[in-house]
Amino acid sequence: MSNKKVFKKIVKDIQDVKIQGAKEIAKKAVYAYSLIPTEKSRKKLLSLRPTEPLLRNVLDKKSYQEVLEHFDFVQEKINKNILKLIKPNDVIFTHCHSSTVVDALIFAKKNKKKFEVYNTETRPLFQGRKTFRELSKAKIKVTMFVDSAARIAMLKKQGTKKVDKVFLGADALQKHGVVNKVGSAMFARIAFENKIPVYILADSWKYSSKKIELEKRGFREIWKKFRGIQNPAFEFVEKKYITGIVTEKGVEKYWEFLKRVKV
Repeated sequence: MSNKKVFKKIVKDIQDVKIQGAKEIAKKAVYAYSLIPTEKSRKKLLSLRPTEPLLRNVLDKKSYQEVLEHFDFVQEKINKNILKLIKPNDVIFTHCHSSTVVDALIFAKKNKKKFEVYNTETRPLFQGRKTFRELSKAKIKVTMFVDSAARIAMLKKQGTKKVDKVFLGADALQKHGVVNKVGSAMFARIAFENKIPVYILADSWKYSSKKIELEKRGFREIWKKFRGIQNPAFEFVEKKYITGIVTEKGVEKYWEFLKRVKV
């Protein structure tokens, strides 16, 4: 397959959310750019997911090999930091699909941590099913809930256990909080109001001081026949709901992280 065809396939797969998650999108986008390193291709790739500053940061600064090495380093550090947070028999809640969160949980399992996971299906594209499959394959006990059952899942209702911690990924880190998959703010608020700690697991390269455009996707993902549908893909989670952030720099309060990135 020619470089041009590979580039076009990556573009389409990102648009169709076949490639998902900020880190995976960044990896594939940098690879695509390495095939056709022109300003036109760079602008095209940046236009695909405006909500994710990681994509811009890697395209602006790094080669494909440097990006891969950085992501491996970051994941290794986050994995080790997570071991400090997971206590015996924890129930951990997560939303959507974050490769950073999934990889960290698998690492914890391999290091003999005993815990289970509650996760959401994440409509309309069901990214939570990917999380469920990957954790199940790693022999982690995982229970998936419909999105609207989040309160039941988190608060010991109708036969569930109370969640001990919430682990979320992030598409963007900002001065006043983080951007993540729509639904994240609702779950974070439920957790905050019930004294359940919320941790964000993310690469520090996801930080941006610029205003982030929150992507809205087409109505056809929800119901092909009718146009009167809103389909927001992301939302903002205020930092007051965030207990801590886990990056390659360590486990910190959000204000400590901001100080490191010199906001």
